[in-house]
Amino acid sequence: MATCWQGLWAYRSYLIVLCLPIFLLPLPILVHRKEAYCAYAIILMALYWCTEALPLAVTALLPIILFPLMGIMDASEVCIEYFKDTNILFVGGLLVAITVEHWNLHKRIALRVLLIIGVRPALLILGFMLVTAFLSMWISNTATTAMMVPIAHAVLEQLHGTEKDVEEGTDNPSFELQETSSQKEVAKIDNGQVAPASSELLAQRNKEQLRFRQGMSLCVCYSASIGGIATLTGTTPNLVLQGQVDSLFPKNGNVVNFASWFGFAFPTMIILLLLAWVWLQVFFLGFNFRKNFGLEKEQHDQKQAAFQVIKTQHKQLGPMSFAEKAVTTLFVALVVLWFTREPGFFQGWGNLAFANEKGQSMASDGTVAIFISMIMFMMPSKIPGLTQDPEKLKAPPALLTWKTVNEKMPWNIVFLLGGGFALAKGSEKSGLSAWLGDKLTPLQHVPPPATAIILCLLVATFTECTSNVATTTLFLPILASMAQAICLHPLYVMLPCTLAASLAFMLPVATPPNAIVFSFGGLKVSDMARAGFLLNIIGVLVITLAINSWSIPIFKLNTFPHWAQSNTTQCLSNSSTHVQPGHAEDRQPTRQHPTPRGREGAPPSALDQKGGREAGPRTRSRVPERLHRPCARLALP
Repeated sequence: MATCWQGLWAYRSYLIVLCLPIFLLPLPILVHRKEAYCAYAIILMALYWCTEALPLAVTALLPIILFPLMGIMDASEVCIEYFKDTNILFVGGLLVAITVEHWNLHKRIALRVLLIIGVRPALLILGFMLVTAFLSMWISNTATTAMMVPIAHAVLEQLHGTEKDVEEGTDNPSFELQETSSQKEVAKIDNGQVAPASSELLAQRNKEQLRFRQGMSLCVCYSASIGGIATLTGTTPNLVLQGQVDSLFPKNGNVVNFASWFGFAFPTMIILLLLAWVWLQVFFLGFNFRKNFGLEKEQHDQKQAAFQVIKTQHKQLGPMSFAEKAVTTLFVALVVLWFTREPGFFQGWGNLAFANEKGQSMASDGTVAIFISMIMFMMPSKIPGLTQDPEKLKAPPALLTWKTVNEKMPWNIVFLLGGGFALAKGSEKSGLSAWLGDKLTPLQHVPPPATAIILCLLVATFTECTSNVATTTLFLPILASMAQAICLHPLYVMLPCTLAASLAFMLPVATPPNAIVFSFGGLKVSDMARAGFLLNIIGVLVITLAINSWSIPIFKLNTFPHWAQSNTTQCLSNSSTHVQPGHAEDRQPTRQHPTPRGREGAPPSALDQKGGREAGPRTRSRVPERLHRPCARLALP
């Protein structure tokens, strides 16, 4: 019997792949509607993503098969969704990140910052968190964690090794005085005799070292996830949001771009990072702030040894090469061009030089990323010269080569992004999004901040078990439809849930950075779960603060946008330019449905339509009372 169960477990992926489509068949068989067909495809893909019975990217290709066969979309329409502007931005951003990684520029930045901050316990954790978060803003969270964890462990080995040497006096003659005082330490007992100090001191020291090691390990993976939310290209869920907004609301006017996202997410990241640092310090180092900040005299030798490790690694890098300087220059140029393309508060270069007939920039953030990437493919990694032996003269490689790209580019994410966009488009075409939005209309009675908190908690819980990309791909189209149905700005729920998808702090399987840190040892699942649980709560509260404060003027969340109007439901918003502050009822949009006809089918008179007089009682009685109430969803703080 045991062998049978072991066999089933060994072949579980094959069984899941074969059984799930059959198990879900009653849905499209019993409900002959496109909404049910699309729901079948989405549920099937969601279960495949959750169980990982198929590779995530392979599952993302299923809409190419299912949507045409179910009559939801043409195959040509589905395939277009797999390589949109957001995918180009993702590829271009990764090309730049790969170049930075290839020339070890990220390691130089990390070591330099650590030399500046120092190696006191609390400041050492803060230094690693700041460096990891900054690098994670520009290169992948996984690559950042993979680079920073070995550096952190090398510093810890030297720090704890020096502490042991100080007690034993083995590595340095200057430690011999310490040997006498540490090994022959005595403790007074009740009868007046002296005895060697108990081994409890050694056990206590080992426990403190283990806690410090755990805190250092978790600070790296946590700050990698936190840092990724700060920029549009920092982590894939951010790009999923941009792509979903552009797909679901084509007339949004590029509301989510690099500059607007940075203005919203960067302050959120800073606050969350500092709170995470405080929490990790309290949880793993305790409340001994004098010791945590290295103010005790006996910590001097340990700090010097750890500092020497960082200094040695930095020295081994040597002076900056021409390639590193060139990559740094191009990287800075990329960031500047991203910020100034279409900042919103002044005319960017995209609006001035490459504007369309509506005055909007024809160049996107993806255009900038590909432009800088092309320069990296063209620029040599060394200054050309003729001082070499003519027989050995050879052109240096470019800053970025296609061989390097093939080795490091995660192409699977491109298909995963495309699959998400295809799902969103299929939900819209089939009417599933509108149906789900209508079923969620009871949420209009819940205050918007409470709605944001509930949805963030739901997404943060879901992302602990599922890829953050799959989580945002599944949730964002549903949230957009819900927002339209209850007359709430779509970004008010889509933005916080996108950030919440990065709050994967509790389980090793939640995100690759967690798995990397866990694989280095010294951590148990319970350690990560206890530290990550409260950090998840802190993250949700910080995101709720952000969406109800500084994000409102950036994205104009206090009014319902015209580009989010639905064909079946319209939320008309009065202009806020003449509304006095505090009069929320004047700013609240009204949910307007198509005007119903009379009992004989005649439409209301032209005078009624122009607002010359109120509709008669007979006409009004045909409309449910809830449709005449002002939509109070947008009276945000």
